[in-house]
Parts: sequence; structure tokens; C-alpha cells
Amino acid sequence: MEMAIIGLGKMGMGIALRALEQNIKVVGLTRSNAPEQLIEQGLIEVHQIEELIANTSSPRNIFLYIPSGKAIDEYVEQFARLLNEDDIVIDGGNSYWGDSIRRYHFLASKKIHFIDLGTSGGISGARNGACFMVGGDSEAYEMLVPVLDKLSTQNGHAYIGPAGSGHLVKLIHNGIEFGMLQAIGEGMALIERFKELISLDMEAVFKTYRHGSVIRSWLIDLMAQQYKEQGGFSRIPAYVEDTGEVNWLLNDAIHLEVPIPIINLSVMEIFRSRDEIKNDYKSVAMMRHAFGGHPFGPMDELKLERKKSRISSEFSEEQYEH
Repeated sequence: MEMAIIGLGKMGMGIALRALEQNIKVVGLTRSNAPEQLIEQGLIEVHQIEELIANTSSPRNIFLYIPSGKAIDEYVEQFARLLNEDDIVIDGGNSYWGDSIRRYHFLASKKIHFIDLGTSGGISGARNGACFMVGGDSEAYEMLVPVLDKLSTQNGHAYIGPAGSGHLVKLIHNGIEFGMLQAIGEGMALIERFKELISLDMEAVFKTYRHGSVIRSWLIDLMAQQYKEQGGFSRIPAYVEDTGEVNWLLNDAIHLEVPIPIINLSVMEIFRSRDEIKNDYKSVAMMRHAFGGHPFGPMDELKLERKKSRISSEFSEEQYEH
């Protein structure tokens, strides 16, 4: 059993280590030198596509774990010239599913297989057993099954359907993930606010959330782990970064006229986290000042009035203070 991997970053490195530990021959190509850990584990490092092909036998399994876009097309064009019939090119990154369909047809014209391999599980999944969502020809999938069995967690790979379907399902997965992250984040924000009013044992909170509750999940496990390791939120910047692929999903949903308000809002909240200027809030303040004489910035008298108006018999801050 053998495979080649182009791109030995966080995901590619984890996949390669997993493969090597499963006694799979791995040939690797990356922009810089391969990590020493991979070399020590037996990775055969090459620096050119021609070397990669020379060090693997047909039918080849060539995995791409590089960013989506132009770089994928450049490799696909080289593969079309250099690979043999029935070799398999596997894009394990977060490419747009429409691009995967185009690449599939281009390589199919050369009788080369193309698999769009939605990969989930994060860095730890890549290292210890990932989840793979497979799109492409079923015969190519069957050829890959022995390798995917070694790389995935138990029951962690499945043939989804024709070209593009693997990346499509992974894209929707990422949208669902964004919504889940946002909901957990909002819950944590509310807990932190309540901690100003009532003493809460956060270790106990996470213990109950993680064991038997309806919201128990890997994401809750990660939240508990990070909350403890980082000592809460005080050292963490509010800026949220992402690679942008869920934006494609919003565009698809608009074209299909399918409402996805939670996923849409989660993306908007990520954008909001990056806006230090906040001209939208300033605009609201300006208009409120113009029509109602409302002040610019905080005002202690209004804060007290606001608290009075929101307190009801069901919720009173005073009951927690006493």
C-alpha cells in the first residue's frame, strides 16, 4: 500500500503520520522542507512532480492537502500530462464543489480519476483517524477503500455520490459547524455575564454539559479544554479568522432560495468580530442623537433606568446579590 501527499501542513502532516504508522508507503512533496518528524517516520521526500511519480507505482493515489483555488488547477494540469490512466487524484482540501466537478471532467477526458474528498475531524482527526466524505466515480472509491480504512476513524468514510458531492457535503458540514460554534459562543457569553451576579463553578458547568446532556459534543469538550487552558477569556482577542469557504454556501443558498438564517448570521458575526471601527454602531448613535437627543457613549443615569425597566419578578439582580 502506498500513497503520495502534496502539502504537508497541519492536515497533510497528520494524514501522512497516520499513514506511516499504518505501514503505508508515503511519498511527500511540500513547498518547504518536510517536517523532520515525517522523515524520521519514513516519509520519502521529493521536490518535483516528476520525482513523486517516479517514486510511486500505478494506479497511484495522490492526495492534495493544499489551499483551494489556482494551485489545485496548476497541479491538475500537470497531472493531466504526466499521470497514467486509472491513477487517482484526491483533493482533500476545502475546494468549492463546482470546481471539483470541472476538474473531474477535465481529468476524466484523460482517463484519470478525480476524487473530491471532504475531510473532517480537524488536526487531531488527521493524526488519529479522520472522517472522509467521498465524491467521484464509485470504482475509484473502491480502489481507495483499503487506504481510507487505514486513514479514517471507525466507520469514518463513505461514498457520497458523483463528482462534487464530497466537497458539497463537507461545505454544508462547515456551515452547520459555524452555527454550532456561534450558539456555544453565545451561551458562554451569557454565562460570563451571569458570573458577575452569581457564583458559578465553571468546572462543574462543563462537567454536566459534557456528560449526558443534550448538547454534549466534541465542540463542548474543546470549549471546556480551552477555557481551562487559557484561564477564561481575558487573554483571547475577539477577532475571529476563517478561510472563507462558508461564504460560498451562502451564495449557493441564495441562488437556490433556501433560507439558512443561523448559518448566515454566524458568518456575519465573524465579520463583525473583525470590525474595530464599528461605523454601523456609530451611525445608529448619530441618528438616535438626532431624533431623540440620545447621548453619545455611555450615560450612568440611562444605565440605571435601563436596569429598572428590564427587571421583573422573574429576574432581579438584587435577588442574586442577597
